[in-house]
Amino acid sequence: MASVSTWNLSSLRASLPSISAHPSGPSGYFRNGSHPSGLRLSRPKSGPRPLNSFVGLAPLNPLINLSSAQGSTSFEHSFMGIDNGSRFFAMRHGRKVPKLNRPPDQRRALLRGLTTQLLKYGRIKTTRARASAMRKYVDKMITLAKDGSLHKRRQALGFIYEKQIVHALFAEVPERYGDREGGYTRIIRTLPRRGDNAPMAYIELV
Repeated sequence: MASVSTWNLSSLRASLPSISAHPSGPSGYFRNGSHPSGLRLSRPKSGPRPLNSFVGLAPLNPLINLSSAQGSTSFEHSFMGIDNGSRFFAMRHGRKVPKLNRPPDQRRALLRGLTTQLLKYGRIKTTRARASAMRKYVDKMITLAKDGSLHKRRQALGFIYEKQIVHALFAEVPERYGDREGGYTRIIRTLPRRGDNAPMAYIELV
């Protein structure tokens, strides 16, 4: 009967061949610069260095790993920028311009149209925010008409849409508001608008 030899861990390790070259990482380089196929490999002198090991989706030390991978020593490059599509605006300190929920070009066109209609009909109905915003432009047009010069007339023609209203304004304003130093309009509040419950008001010439 043949004898059965027992194997343990130490005897298994002794029977395995010795390996002198061990890989240093996933890049395939060896410590002694040799490859099992007989080719001698060397690490490239230039180029980005490989990133350190990661655990799951988060690095072991993101500040150290990212800064070492990029080769930068500045503090701002140690953080990853996150862009979620948001925009940041500065605070509007001291800015009293009502935006009226419109961009600048559409807001100016709206105020020009409202001013033209008020000077044409003498009284219009609109929201309180629009009435308060257009009030200074109506007063400015009347102030230009009180001056009566050609330059002021051209300024009014560049703002008011209808040319006939400008000529009528320059003809009637000196007699109607000659002794008045301001306050050419009046805002009268009325019932809210049906549907969105927006506060409404009448604005008229005094």
